[in-house]
Amino acid sequence: MVRIHFQRARCIGCNGCVEAAPDRWRVSKKDGKSNLVGGAENKGFYHALVDDEEWGPNLRAAANCPVKIIRIERA
Repeated sequence: MVRIHFQRARCIGCNGCVEAAPDRWRVSKKDGKSNLVGGAENKGFYHALVDDEEWGPNLRAAANCPVKIIRIERA
């Protein structure tokens, strides 16, 4: 399993995560920031536990993030 951590408040809406992993990331039409699809919020941080096949795309999403607010780890 793969755990994704995301600090949405610091998102600048560059869309790099969506380009790398479009099944897991979406841009909000409301404020232009990214949303972690299936993520649960806890004190401003979003977390999701996903299958191993999402490791590569979400690792690229984290690498694409210019403000480095996406963290990926093996669960």
